[in-house]
Amino acid sequence: MLKADLHIHTQYSFDCTTSPDEVIRRCQKLRINCIAIADHGSIAGALRVKEIAPFRVIVAEEVLTPLGEIMGMFLKEQIPTNIPAEEAVRQIKAQNGLVCLPHPFDQMRGINRQGFDEIRRLLPQIDIIEVFNARALRFGNSNGKALAFAKENRLLKSAGSDAHIAREIGHAYVEMPEFDDVAGFRQALAQGRIHGAYTCPMVHAASTFKTLKKKLLRR
Repeated sequence: MLKADLHIHTQYSFDCTTSPDEVIRRCQKLRINCIAIADHGSIAGALRVKEIAPFRVIVAEEVLTPLGEIMGMFLKEQIPTNIPAEEAVRQIKAQNGLVCLPHPFDQMRGINRQGFDEIRRLLPQIDIIEVFNARALRFGNSNGKALAFAKENRLLKSAGSDAHIAREIGHAYVEMPEFDDVAGFRQALAQGRIHGAYTCPMVHAASTFKTLKKKLLRR
């Protein structure tokens, strides 16, 4: 069986400084043996972790659209940021990737209210809903709403720590069977069991600090 954290960031995200080596060490400590690296607007970190990790790594990316973030999984090429949601979905599908909505009901980071009309139009092309995001705020029941939405629309359910700091890794994961390819992943995820614990909200402050620090260092 796999212990899969399907939403992790690395230093290739603008708001994270975790190195690929740190990600791998933390995963090995927690016996996490499958991860999706989903940096903001980049697949470079995912490719690097996949190159050196002794376990399965899914190349993913959080793509910013006017509606909110859309995650592409099993990508081969980077997708531009700030493109229409429909175009993001098209480019993910063109790579035979899977379309996931991360934290779709989070009040600060979810799909905006007007955007759900378009999201519903795109539902036939959406594969996965992230139903437990460890960084989601407890108030508002965003994870519960995501789970209900996934069940209502018969979509696959995933979970991830959304880790921007190494110690967050493993706060949410899916226990699922082994798989060999994208089709196998879909089948395995359908049999998965979601596990999750909320991360302390103060991590958002830490991410903000890291973002500012990275900007200052670039100057």
